[in-house]
Amino acid sequence: MSEDIKAHMRRFYQEVFNDGRIDLIDELATPGFVEHETAPGIPPGREGVKQFFSAFRAAVPDLTATVEDLIAEGDRGVARVTLSGTQTGEFFGIPATGKQFRIDTIDIVRFENGLAAEHWGVTDMAGMMEQLGVLEPAMAGTA
Repeated sequence: MSEDIKAHMRRFYQEVFNDGRIDLIDELATPGFVEHETAPGIPPGREGVKQFFSAFRAAVPDLTATVEDLIAEGDRGVARVTLSGTQTGEFFGIPATGKQFRIDTIDIVRFENGLAAEHWGVTDMAGMMEQLGVLEPAMAGTA
């Protein structure tokens, strides 16, 4: 089962993140999928995940996910992933900056009957906003 989970997660990163195949979310996640890392105004289910990725891909068409580490045990998969891209479109009210970013994310996914059923994640959105120039660096002005 661990190898199936790893293959499933690699497919998600390659085909949804890197190739922009948002339609595959219906094939990869249960109808009752629960997203615990929600974005403002986005529902926490499978439709919300599609909305989020559609908005993200529209803002960052060259979005790339690089899997750094992938661990699976029992019904869960954990990935450490580097996300990178160039913001050329509006992203949740932030006008296009034309700037590149490179951030880290950690994803934990619970599987049920071979499909993703729940996701928890920690993504360095503050780091992305700093790199895009819309947020002051957290350490600015400190000695």
